[in-house]
Amino acid sequence: MDLMAALQMVLKKALAEDGLHRGLREACKAIESRKALLCVLAQDCDQADYTKLISALCNEVNVHLIRVPQAVQLGEWAGLCKLDADGSARKVVKCSCVVVSDYGEESEGLTILQNFLNGDGN
Repeated sequence: MDLMAALQMVLKKALAEDGLHRGLREACKAIESRKALLCVLAQDCDQADYTKLISALCNEVNVHLIRVPQAVQLGEWAGLCKLDADGSARKVVKCSCVVVSDYGEESEGLTILQNFLNGDGN
């Protein structure tokens, strides 16, 4: 299992445990209240101030920041989509930032993600 698959699994578990904060407002509130365990930011975000704000808040509070390539992919992982009968994602909404405040239950993906964060930092 690679890092992105592990991240996807952790985000799904966090969503089920109501430990996922999506969007700039929710992310900033979670980081500033020091509830954030992990922050995920999309690299294709076109707002420079948005990325600068999230990066600065994460550095100030010492929250790990992971960057993913596409906001559409992050939106799908964060549950901002409709699923059709086949289970395929439809009408995916872009999401530039997601903050995890509760990982949910232990999983293989969480172990891989924590090893990455503890070994490599950001």
